[in-house]
Amino acid sequence: MTQLIRQFAITVLNVLQWMLFFRAIISWIPQMQGGKLAQALYQLTEPLIAPFRSLLSRIPAMRNVPIDFSFLVAYFVLLLVQRFLYFY
Repeated sequence: MTQLIRQFAITVLNVLQWMLFFRAIISWIPQMQGGKLAQALYQLTEPLIAPFRSLLSRIPAMRNVPIDFSFLVAYFVLLLVQRFLYFY
């Protein structure tokens, strides 16, 4: 049972990582940004990214950076949790 739950959690994390990846790709293509796929990805991934954006905005050096690093932080946190579950 525990193995099944762990595998399910790993699969969910993997799906979230792919969603973040596709969100990043869509953000580079202006024609796709207003589409239904883009809206769905933003709605599904924003709750994951928003807390990291809030945390990074508290760091004074990060306030004036034109790149949103919260996406990368969220992606790497998902990756770390997934790796932890693999080896736990």
